[in-house]
Amino acid sequence: MGRTLTAWRWSAAAALLVVSLVLALDRLFPPPELAERSVVVTDARGQMFRAFPVEGGRWRLAADLDRIDPAFIDALIAIEDERFYRHQGVDPLAVMRAGLNSLLAGEIVSGASTLTMQTARLLEPRPNRNLGSKLMEAWRALQLEARFSKDEILETYLTLTPYGGNLEGVTSASWAWFGHAPDRLTPSQIALLIALPQAPEARRPDLRPDNARTGRERILQRLASYGILAPDLARESASDPVPERHDFPALAWHVSDSLRRANPGVVHLRSTLDFELQTRTEELAARAAEEAGPDVQLAILVVDNESRAVRASVGSASRSRAGGWIDLTDRPRSPGSTLKPFIYAMAFDDGLATPHTRITDAPRRFDSYMPENFDRTFRGDVTITEALQHSLNVPAVETLDAVGASRFMAGLRFAGADPAILDGADADAGLAIALGGAGLTVRDMATLYAGLANEGEVRPLVWLEDETATASPGMQIVSAESAGEIVNILRGSPHPAGRAPASLTSEAPAIAFKTGTSWGFRDAWSAGIGNGYTVIVWVGRADARPRTGQTGREAALPVLFDVFDLLPRHVAPRDEREPWRVAGQETPEPLVRYRRDPAPEILFPPDEAEVWMDHEGRDYVLAGRAETALHWFVDGEPVALNAAGEPVWSPQGPGFYAVRAVDAAGRYSESTVRIVSPRG
Repeated sequence: MGRTLTAWRWSAAAALLVVSLVLALDRLFPPPELAERSVVVTDARGQMFRAFPVEGGRWRLAADLDRIDPAFIDALIAIEDERFYRHQGVDPLAVMRAGLNSLLAGEIVSGASTLTMQTARLLEPRPNRNLGSKLMEAWRALQLEARFSKDEILETYLTLTPYGGNLEGVTSASWAWFGHAPDRLTPSQIALLIALPQAPEARRPDLRPDNARTGRERILQRLASYGILAPDLARESASDPVPERHDFPALAWHVSDSLRRANPGVVHLRSTLDFELQTRTEELAARAAEEAGPDVQLAILVVDNESRAVRASVGSASRSRAGGWIDLTDRPRSPGSTLKPFIYAMAFDDGLATPHTRITDAPRRFDSYMPENFDRTFRGDVTITEALQHSLNVPAVETLDAVGASRFMAGLRFAGADPAILDGADADAGLAIALGGAGLTVRDMATLYAGLANEGEVRPLVWLEDETATASPGMQIVSAESAGEIVNILRGSPHPAGRAPASLTSEAPAIAFKTGTSWGFRDAWSAGIGNGYTVIVWVGRADARPRTGQTGREAALPVLFDVFDLLPRHVAPRDEREPWRVAGQETPEPLVRYRRDPAPEILFPPDEAEVWMDHEGRDYVLAGRAETALHWFVDGEPVALNAAGEPVWSPQGPGFYAVRAVDAAGRYSESTVRIVSPRG
């Protein structure tokens, strides 16, 4: 009895030691992690825009069982590992069967590798195939089964399986050989996708089509013998032509690359782009550029006004044209007159004017700056409405001078735009902002105009489906009333002769639009709001060479209307279709000159503001108004000046900050600002 008990204890201790050793080895030598996978950018429904190869130019698109034809999965398991869902990584029955067959034949005639063991081999390739490597595969298979579900193991296998050349994974192979995702496959396609990994180089359809056809036929015959496929369908499928290699999709080229860079480590990026709208907008841009002449490029952005989601983004008309590899939606260009609506809106907010205020359009010098209208003529006494609808320059500069160029620039920065001003620009030159003297991007312009469409509340654009504009704080660049008045004015802008968007009916609101042309005809712009969308169009040359005579009205506005024709029809509620009621039905006093308060005033950031920080290290130019020069402090620390003499503040990160502006007399103003990161 005593000996039995002692033996039992020794056996238990030995078993415990073995288990402990196995667990220790498992922890010390875990299975390799899944290799880098290709980044794929799609629309919300999974339609692919673009995929990116991994190291060595290999296409390794992640497999998703929910997006793979179930018939393929059933056929694969029947051919490769019929007991896949019943074994624990190693199939003892398959091992015994393979051993018996090999013993009877006197040589190895079949293997016993399960799909899990094949997955282990793909995760950890070994140069030599021998007993040692087989044992290691079995060990790794047990580790994988202990860590992952069957579906996860199968997805890993279908991500790494070689399909010849630089193709890895069933999704890559399906796109390369059939030109579509593996969600719906024909019997011949299923058979080829099973046959190729068995001899990926020997059966490559593009190099060895006869071998590919033979391998496919053998799989079809086996599927028929298993009762998975009808014999007549198997014979018919064997006669299908061997496919040729297809290119991977290359749509939304620029925005896809931008999203990939902004989201490292994310394999599947579901963009807010609408697949049909994106493809049709790209085609429209290509046609328009071809008609415009050599080296002409276009950039187009379409934004859903309610969600701020970007539905189409065209960075260039064609990569085969000069500058086509540059994302021109993200390059600052002179906006011409497209900022005039915001100048007048701020004047409305300040009580300086209303749409019916009369202002003189006549030659006038502002210190060293003397603007003139585009057509070099002047119209005398006009209303603000007329001045904006006909894009008169002198009234816009007059109004900006009243509002204050510094305040206007602060408002743009407050809204998230980042106007590019030449170093050393002085106060007089700042008035040129009214006519395009500050560089803005197409994305900046879309942000501003979408804010105008949303009662003056600006929010960042949304590029990914799992992000929402409401997650970021809204910025009230102008009041809702002023925004509505400006939109109403722009709806009355004169259309080109005989041209209005075909999608507009009496049930849809008119488009509010503004055009712009930069100095020297380098940039042609059109910006439009209507039908629930904001559309921005830029036309020009990537190297900023002029296009003499090509204005925003002639070059960009027709494209804007064409884009609106592509948009889904949106019927506005009756109260949205009624014209905005404008303040001051009688003609008010002429434009009031703005008088500065002698006390310092902080224009940006205003007190209790929330300002988004779209990336780490973002700089903000502080702006204020005073009779003397201002000294700036944040949390008691002085703020340095840039080359243009502007105070530039770089927050350390999200949180609350105290900003103080002090004039030469020691008078000061303070504002408390909260920096908010859109991601957190």
